[in-house]
Amino acid sequence: MLIFRQLFDQESSTYTYLLGDGSSGEAVIIDPVFEQIERDTALLRELGLTLRCVLDTHCHADHVTSAWLLKQRSGAAIGISAHSGVDGADRYLAQGDRVAFGERYLEVRETPGHTDGCVTYVLDDESMAFTGDALMIRSCGRTDFQQGDPARLYRSVWTQILSLPEQTRLYPAHDYNGLTMTSVGEEKRFNPRLGGDIAERDFVGYMANLGLPHPRKIDLALPANLKCGRPADGSMPEAAPSWAPLRYTFAGIWEIEPQSLEEIGDAVQVVDVREADEFDGPLGHIEGARLIPLGTLSERLDEIDRERPVVAVCRAGGRSAHATVVLKRAGISAVANLAGGMLRWRAQGHPVVGGTDA
Repeated sequence: MLIFRQLFDQESSTYTYLLGDGSSGEAVIIDPVFEQIERDTALLRELGLTLRCVLDTHCHADHVTSAWLLKQRSGAAIGISAHSGVDGADRYLAQGDRVAFGERYLEVRETPGHTDGCVTYVLDDESMAFTGDALMIRSCGRTDFQQGDPARLYRSVWTQILSLPEQTRLYPAHDYNGLTMTSVGEEKRFNPRLGGDIAERDFVGYMANLGLPHPRKIDLALPANLKCGRPADGSMPEAAPSWAPLRYTFAGIWEIEPQSLEEIGDAVQVVDVREADEFDGPLGHIEGARLIPLGTLSERLDEIDRERPVVAVCRAGGRSAHATVVLKRAGISAVANLAGGMLRWRAQGHPVVGGTDA
């Protein structure tokens, strides 16, 4: 079974793609974004996948890749085009190369024109292709900088992408209109730049008159991406909180395990967001916990010490997860959710006040 996830970075309008082989648990990731490192590693962990290769479709100018960071965390190899000019990769890919993950693989097709080092990754059964900026949904990558060449891009798209079966689904690196995918058949008929009866000369004239501004992150992104995303100034994404051993979830929540919460004790304040009858009910509550039901949390923020980290607790971890969002919106940043709530706390034998043995 193929595991497939399409992820999105709002700031740069970048799509990141995760593909995994369900049998072996091996995975690849395409066009990851520096600031999304916690999200992507959380998803890999939750799906039980081992990252084998980090791939970029080209040297991006609008965001910084997290290829180097993912390699540091997972040991995965970094792959990019041999014509990209990038230093520090493990695999420099060329036409016809295969990137394997378990029993599946991606075939490399060189699609220069937006940059010299653009490639498209085609899934082994040709059901999906990841086109980077070479071909986008009813659009294509610009050709006015970074070795851009409209004639070359036109030939790349028609010989390497639109030559695939019409039903092949195409996934670009970016979309600015909320669109998620297209197909070879659609783009051959409806792409206003490349489709229909548009000839190479028509396309070259179109691209010469776009008049687009340069990407606003180009001065930051290009130098970093030429080093696989390794920051030249040593700057890193926001570090994981250090006040406790926390784990980030794909849902965007920092969590703490019951054992860790018991070990740090009075260093944090526990806020129980259940109702009063639950707080004093069969599951009991954690000693020292402050009862603030979720429905009243926003009006009772002044009862929380903003100088101490907060752990939110409920029955199973759902309401308390939402409570962490409420607290962060209120400016309380050192917040975590008790993983599994009171159900897991009691099941693991941690002490409670009240409650029953049933």
